[in-house]
Amino acid sequence: MKFTYASELRSRLQYGMYLLALLLLLIEFGFVLPEWTRSPILFFYVGILIIALLSTPAQYIFKSKKTVLRALVFDLLSVVFIGYCLYKQYLLGLHIISFWVRIGVFIKLIREFAPIDYNYKRSNLRPAQLFVLTFAGLILIGTLLLMLPKSTYNGISFIDALFTSTSAVCVTGLIVVDTSSYFTPLGKTIIMLLIQAGGLGILTFASYFSFFFKGGATYENQIAMGDLSGDGKNIGKVFKSLQRILGISLFIETVGAILIYSNIDGSQFQSKRSEIFFSIFHSVSAFCNAGFSTLSNNIMESEVVTNYPFQLILVGLFVFGGLGFPIVVNVLKYLKHLMIRYFFWFYKHQKKYTPRILTLSSKLNLITVFCLIVLGTVFVYSNEFYNVLAPHQGFGKWVTALFAATSPRTAGFNSIDYGQMHLTTIWVIIFLMWIGASPASTGGGIKTSTFAIAILNFIQTAQGKTKIEIWRREIADITIRRAFATMALSLIVIGIGIYVVAYYNPQLQFLDITFECFSAFSTVGLTLGITPSLNEIGKIVIILLMFIGRITTLTLLIALVKKAKSLNYQYPTEEILIN
Repeated sequence: MKFTYASELRSRLQYGMYLLALLLLLIEFGFVLPEWTRSPILFFYVGILIIALLSTPAQYIFKSKKTVLRALVFDLLSVVFIGYCLYKQYLLGLHIISFWVRIGVFIKLIREFAPIDYNYKRSNLRPAQLFVLTFAGLILIGTLLLMLPKSTYNGISFIDALFTSTSAVCVTGLIVVDTSSYFTPLGKTIIMLLIQAGGLGILTFASYFSFFFKGGATYENQIAMGDLSGDGKNIGKVFKSLQRILGISLFIETVGAILIYSNIDGSQFQSKRSEIFFSIFHSVSAFCNAGFSTLSNNIMESEVVTNYPFQLILVGLFVFGGLGFPIVVNVLKYLKHLMIRYFFWFYKHQKKYTPRILTLSSKLNLITVFCLIVLGTVFVYSNEFYNVLAPHQGFGKWVTALFAATSPRTAGFNSIDYGQMHLTTIWVIIFLMWIGASPASTGGGIKTSTFAIAILNFIQTAQGKTKIEIWRREIADITIRRAFATMALSLIVIGIGIYVVAYYNPQLQFLDITFECFSAFSTVGLTLGITPSLNEIGKIVIILLMFIGRITTLTLLIALVKKAKSLNYQYPTEEILIN
């Protein structure tokens, strides 16, 4: 009994030290500290690392639970690295806190906090409520981080920090202050991390790293994560799906950063570090469909406005990010199937028959995305040929038209001034923003699948059909109901937003406000230039639209409304006159 109590007390003291270390790291990065604080902080960090060196092997010696191999490998590497950090600090002496010591402490904090698992069984929160609260919490943390003295050059108000944090977490891209000149490198890094966490979902990271170190999860937690990740039908493969999401995302972002770095002029940057950061920032922002840029005029900046390879890379990134992870995985599976099929055909071997590699959802979304890209590009090219596309020539016109047509579907980058477009083009852009990206993606909007189902319903209702059928499959009734609920709710929320912003900002044009509200709800980030001119009430409305658009109206309703119990009866059906 005494041993158990002492062990629990020691564990709590260690966690207290780790929380204090995390707080000190944040204070160090965010505030300018006086000289006399360096030595105490250094001694504390060194103490943490020494405890890590001693406690990590002890955990395995006195541990009764089964050891997870990947956690063991991580711990072995971390012990070696921490030893190296202490050696580097010994060479520097006691008057400088080395970069390596901070990294060592950070790695130890990851190891200690990552295995902490949220118990869904003991919680009264439903998955939808947890999803909403997680995003709200991340936005609040981001707001506080952006308000740190070292995050900005001249300070920032709470409402502007909240707006920027919401825009980053909800991967929107609307800004009330210039990202390039207002935020320090630390502030820009915080924005990039908020984009990444918001785009992929903070629960994805937290759940995966917990699974990584613990080697498993409770059945309740797997069900909850299945609901949140959209893979609820395959409970046993939930964490494998999370691993794929993280792996594919980081791979695409890495390739994107390398391609961007290879296609920009290094002479435009002050150092190699800023050039590398520019590449990583824009790759993350593009893949997550955030629309943030470290350039004051976004992609309209003179250095990149005619850099068409760079723009095509961005288009590729935000199209991939906007497709949705299930579709990307399904397409990769299909490509693998084609390669194997070609191999068997070439060597004349008998192959195993695999039916329907591409799912109905993937085919429907891919065709819809392709049609929207092609039709949107052709429309912008023909309608703006002598207007905003006039400064560009030949191939450049097509690239700029492609960029202008694909970016509204939640990417938010702008290589042209949308305010100078023809009125007809602006309304088409608003329509594209409303449609948005594909489901389970980093983008917003009502989603391409919702739009496709609506079009199919219009056509087949006109044909007198009572069901929606496509490719020898019938679309489930619940899917149709969710699609039309999504469309109706989106227009109601956007309509309320337009009314409130227009009421409290009478000096602004109605079209500009409409464009802004559609952009915010669909997490796009495009604007006709009114964002900095909004008063505080206008900014709060846009913040709420970005938040609701990111978590989706249906998720918010599910989180707020108590779930009805299943009832084992059915009333007689009766038709109601519609028109």
